[in-house]
Amino acid sequence: MNKSNSVNLPVLPLRGVVMFPKMMLNFDVNRKRSKSAVQAAVDGDQLLFVTAQLDAGVNDPSIDDIYKVGVVCRIKQVVKEEHKATRVVVEGLWRGMIVESVLSETCLYAAIEPYGEQKKKTFTTRDIALMRSLKATFERYMELTPKLPADILFKIGMSNEPGELADFVASNVMLDVEIKQMILETLSLSDRLEVLIDAMQNEIFIMSVEQDIMEKAKSRIDQSQRDYFLREQMNVIRDELGENGDFNDIDELRRKIAELKLPEEVEKALLKECSRLERLPVGTNESSVIETYIDTVMELPWNTLSEENIDLDAVREQLDRDHYGLSKVKKRILEQLAVRKLSDKAKGQIICLVGPPGVGKTSIAMSIGDAIGRKSQRVALGGVRDEAEIRGHRRTYIASMPGRIISAVKKCGTRNPLLILDEVDKLSSDYKGDPSSALLEVLDSEQNYAFVDHYIDLPFDLSDVMFITTANDADAIPAPLRDRMDVIELPSYTRVEKFNIAKKHLLPKQMKLCGIRRKNFRITDKGIYAVIDFYTREAGVRNLERELTAILRKAAVAILADPAAVVRVSDKNLDAYLGVKKYLDDISAKKDEVGLVNGLAWTSVGGTLLPLECVVMPGSGKIELTGSLGDVMQESAKAAITAIRTRIQKYRLDESFYKNNDIHLHALEGAIPKDGPSAGVTMATALYSALTAQPVRADVAMTGEISISGRVLPIGGLKEKSMAAYKAGIRDVIIPKENERDLAEFDAELLDHLSFHPVTTIDEVLALAIAAKGAPSGKTARGRKKAASKTAEPRAEASLSSKRREESGARG
Repeated sequence: MNKSNSVNLPVLPLRGVVMFPKMMLNFDVNRKRSKSAVQAAVDGDQLLFVTAQLDAGVNDPSIDDIYKVGVVCRIKQVVKEEHKATRVVVEGLWRGMIVESVLSETCLYAAIEPYGEQKKKTFTTRDIALMRSLKATFERYMELTPKLPADILFKIGMSNEPGELADFVASNVMLDVEIKQMILETLSLSDRLEVLIDAMQNEIFIMSVEQDIMEKAKSRIDQSQRDYFLREQMNVIRDELGENGDFNDIDELRRKIAELKLPEEVEKALLKECSRLERLPVGTNESSVIETYIDTVMELPWNTLSEENIDLDAVREQLDRDHYGLSKVKKRILEQLAVRKLSDKAKGQIICLVGPPGVGKTSIAMSIGDAIGRKSQRVALGGVRDEAEIRGHRRTYIASMPGRIISAVKKCGTRNPLLILDEVDKLSSDYKGDPSSALLEVLDSEQNYAFVDHYIDLPFDLSDVMFITTANDADAIPAPLRDRMDVIELPSYTRVEKFNIAKKHLLPKQMKLCGIRRKNFRITDKGIYAVIDFYTREAGVRNLERELTAILRKAAVAILADPAAVVRVSDKNLDAYLGVKKYLDDISAKKDEVGLVNGLAWTSVGGTLLPLECVVMPGSGKIELTGSLGDVMQESAKAAITAIRTRIQKYRLDESFYKNNDIHLHALEGAIPKDGPSAGVTMATALYSALTAQPVRADVAMTGEISISGRVLPIGGLKEKSMAAYKAGIRDVIIPKENERDLAEFDAELLDHLSFHPVTTIDEVLALAIAAKGAPSGKTARGRKKAASKTAEPRAEASLSSKRREESGARG
């Protein structure tokens, strides 16, 4: 064949499908290169070369991975759906063969030339006989395959051309890809008909065998039903004769049910199931399902109550022994236990412990159970999206089982355990139901006295169960569920709290697990603080425990080498055990500078400094906001600029500063995303400083949302932000007046080292923060409630160093 007849076409490989001329085919295109081939054909003359893959498992086939003979097709329709497959409808035109591949980066391209076939105007007697044989074979095939449309047989009967007949039949029967490809590549019409007839005869034989197997299986099922009927008759005859002694086990089961003294409704239901079991043949699937159900219901603690010993002094002592700090949580728990001690009828509010990971929510709940003598069980709810996980699966389903609540009660073996519902904020829902809605009945003391699990299908009293839930984010808990719980916030640990937890709890625990004695290991207090400051950055203490364990592992190696050795760890040699420091100190101003302000931000691992810079330059009134600022923080910057503009006359500013200058606000550490409204006063202070060329005090940090009229509004996370200021050596912290009430819950350490200045307007902020002589006076709220200086004099330079924040975004 002459290559001059070839044409360059995009190639579309198909998996498990062979295309024939005059065949209409629709299919979905998912692969990127296949979509590119379809697009190239659409952009061209609508022609596409379609062929089958040699191996359907190849995801990105090359020219060598496909059959060389295929069909040149015309694209009839292309339907594109966003984020889904492309639906393509093509019509086969003529056989073609790949001559050579054509270089293309987007899809397979090849030079295609016609793959000619014999054209006969007259047919021999043998050709006619083969055509008749093929039609008769196809009729037999249709008898065994009733799913084929009836008009196909009519079209085949009207076909009088051997090549078209063979192609049409081959495209409508179920044959292997290799056989269909052989038919496609066979040019001789007589040979093509013979190959197709042989393949169909073999397929008909296989289908006949399958039909025989199905008929035999059906007869066996009918036989088993007949046997079941006869067994039932035999049971009746034995009962009449008094000779049936095969049900002693069921009688024993009835006796056990009676001994359990179950509620009347439960006992009646179990006896009914025993009667059903008695009528079923031994060893059937249904009998095993009933036996499992009866055993599960009988194992539930219907009448078993563990003895509760509520001694508030003992509980307080154990909680203090197991957990450092968390005084608010411990106080709330003792209050609920005191009510339970006074009144057995008081069910109490469901406690929900909310706080960041690693602060001890689950462990303190487990300690409560140990302290009051209740058996406890943790129920993990993170990622649960099926309602049946809470309420159980109905017995109509295969492998059905009780829900997690009933299963936990069963494991405890008592009707009044302590159930810890962990990660309740991470429940999700889909088409299988909403598990958070199923928990509404579980946690409602007015309803859970008759909780019905779908598997048990009997009311079970959960009113004596003590529930404690945990969550990381209270806002993620559905409102109806949150309304049933008393939310107690567990804030992130301060630096001193982490030190005490490490020294009193984590180190002794890990030394015991590692087999290291006190005489062989010493770590200084400064060493522990260095681990906290430079190797961990978290709200809880999980990473701190890991780092301490890493130190102990290295110490264990040294102790094994010399059992008399004493491993001493301090802040000086800590890098020999943990490597280079992972984190450095917060970035803060070294001296009073113009346009540079120490802001405060909250992150998921605690508070951090958020320095903000502002520069005012001659320009055309553009406002540049940089530093990975979120939408809320950008709006806060605009509000800060408006607040300063409203005070142009008061501060004697240039009335057109916002027209004739470009204002650039930048938050340091630009790679870290930042958002939130509480950097408003920081931005306004930086802008005022830049406009008036007055420096900002380096020993002052601030937080607060600002309104366009200059009012300072309250913020959240004040404790974490104040801790960041304390760690950075800041002396004075400016806070919104409405946040002054939060100081009552601060640690004495913070109150002794920081002066808090509650303010209501930006004027008070500027009077405190601007390091200029004669600034307006402002009132301060010292940690110990002492009056502070009424003048905003410049302070001495603070000795501060830089550090990197956690990769998690900061909220201003």
